[in-house]
Amino acid sequence: MNLLIKSATIIDPNSPFNQKIADVLIEKGVITRVAAEIEADVEIFDAEGKYVAPGFFDLNCNIGEPGLETKEDLYTGTRAAAAGGFTGIALMPNTVPPVHSKSEIEYLLNRSRKNLVDVFPLGTVSHKREGKDLAEMYDMYLSGAKAFTDGNKPVQDAGLMERALLYAQGFDALIISYPEDIAIAGKAKVNEGEISTLLGMKGIPSLAEELMIARDLYLAEYTGSKIHFSTISTTRSVELIRDAKRKGLEVTCDVAAYSLVLTDEALLGFDSLYKVKPPLRAQDDVDALLAGVIDGTIDAIVSQHTPHEVEFKDVEFEVAEFGMIGLQTAFSLALKAGLDIHTVVQKLSVSPREILNVDIPVIAEGQEANLVILDANTEWEYNKINNRSKSHNSPFIGQNLKGKVLLTFNNKLLYK
Repeated sequence: MNLLIKSATIIDPNSPFNQKIADVLIEKGVITRVAAEIEADVEIFDAEGKYVAPGFFDLNCNIGEPGLETKEDLYTGTRAAAAGGFTGIALMPNTVPPVHSKSEIEYLLNRSRKNLVDVFPLGTVSHKREGKDLAEMYDMYLSGAKAFTDGNKPVQDAGLMERALLYAQGFDALIISYPEDIAIAGKAKVNEGEISTLLGMKGIPSLAEELMIARDLYLAEYTGSKIHFSTISTTRSVELIRDAKRKGLEVTCDVAAYSLVLTDEALLGFDSLYKVKPPLRAQDDVDALLAGVIDGTIDAIVSQHTPHEVEFKDVEFEVAEFGMIGLQTAFSLALKAGLDIHTVVQKLSVSPREILNVDIPVIAEGQEANLVILDANTEWEYNKINNRSKSHNSPFIGQNLKGKVLLTFNNKLLYK
């Protein structure tokens, strides 16, 4: 695939052309020239006033394959990813069966070959995600797993988490923690606070998340291990991780894009599309999360793409499943939160790959073309027609969003 991108502003902290306006020539999937003016007899994309950046990478993506293909399969999931500017996705092991052995890792890698989007399946920490015994982590690592997590099931057993951290050290693998103490969170559905009181619903205290973060930080310090926290959502969580980084602990974390723009006030209408986990928090928490993104405490922004069939969301709030789709809205929501384009690219493109220790694409001559073209100013309507996911569980469908992905390029393939 040959392509000439004209007059784009390059946003790539690792590129010698960062913040420069230039033409970018791609031939046979490789960036062959970057210059002020290039002429070539190939397809031309006019990117004047637009940005070109390394393709996005999502650290928290749920796709139903294997076993839950009615929610999302690899074809529809990677199309939604490409439409959202993602050229790499880390798949959570929340499937049936869970991704708890090398068989599932190899299946997913084989199924996703020759795709525009690079797929990185994450293995489970515990066998069957039951939180009792360690899964076959080393076998999964040899088969291609880059990190290990029980997905949306927190590892409740501190001893099991300690053993996982120690065991992963032997082959320099990353443990990803979903921080929630189930004993404290219970069966509540929303954030504990003024809104839960108004709704007459039992709330999930911030403590449920913060206590687990404090525990796992102690375990990481004790074992000398690295750890990553997925989808943090409270003020105190940001403070705990900020303090841990100052102490020199090898800790990283991410936040869901919707957590930067939505508060629990969205739940006043009992709309189950806003029912997510961790729950939407108060405005003070949103402000703290944004501050954490800006000062570097929060390393990455994730989509937390969680598709569900209509019968699991278009029901009473109490019985609806948690989660919303988010691959095609992550960029727009990051801009809506007030982040500048440099921060957005760092948190969506560069840092996620650093955390997972995978190759970071660079917009420079001689590099494989792995990039996205962005328009930070265009408004577009997200609707069921341009939604590429198999599921439609997003409160943003039907809304106008600012910031559009115009083109995604990777593995000699183009999506626009």
